[in-house]
Amino acid sequence: MENSKSSPQPDSTPQIVVLRWGHRPQRDVRLTTHVALTARALCASGFILSDTLDPHIKETVTKITRAWGGNFHFEMGTPWKKVVREWKAKGGVIVHLTAYGENIQTSDVMTRIKNTNKDLLLIVGSQKVPGEFYSSEVSDFNLSVGNQPHSECSALAIFLDRYFEGKELARPFEKAKIEIVPKERGKEIRSHVET
Repeated sequence: MENSKSSPQPDSTPQIVVLRWGHRPQRDVRLTTHVALTARALCASGFILSDTLDPHIKETVTKITRAWGGNFHFEMGTPWKKVVREWKAKGGVIVHLTAYGENIQTSDVMTRIKNTNKDLLLIVGSQKVPGEFYSSEVSDFNLSVGNQPHSECSALAIFLDRYFEGKELARPFEKAKIEIVPKERGKEIRSHVET
């Protein structure tokens, strides 16, 4: 497993990698792509599509990263158990995003996660996850962004926004060839020519 940092994150910030589990190539392509793009846009360091290969998703994410900047790492096919074992061996913390976890608003779970000051692996399921995901052998934290049914994409976005306290929304992406110019009305895109 590579250990690269996303360029928008300061060096002192722990690495955050999203592990997508349970992707079904015939059904989940669009949502898994959105999960990966959300992770990238909100300054996660990388994305692991575990246990399966989906070259279409990798191609899309690589193309976006090349055009819009950053050093977002994408890996696929690695068994989730291997990822978890290696992450823990390196001293990283694993956070399972689930509707059944500690509520992000009504508990101190985010404070405890941040206080670890360690690299984070965020497990984001696609289908019903194995029960062992909830155990301490796999997850150090089971976190919920609300205890109602919701999209894993929204759970990831809310977690990253809370973790970075909104600062990720204003960070520049290095080596961007394209960037949006914020405006009250209309659309403007700025292209950067490489020299």
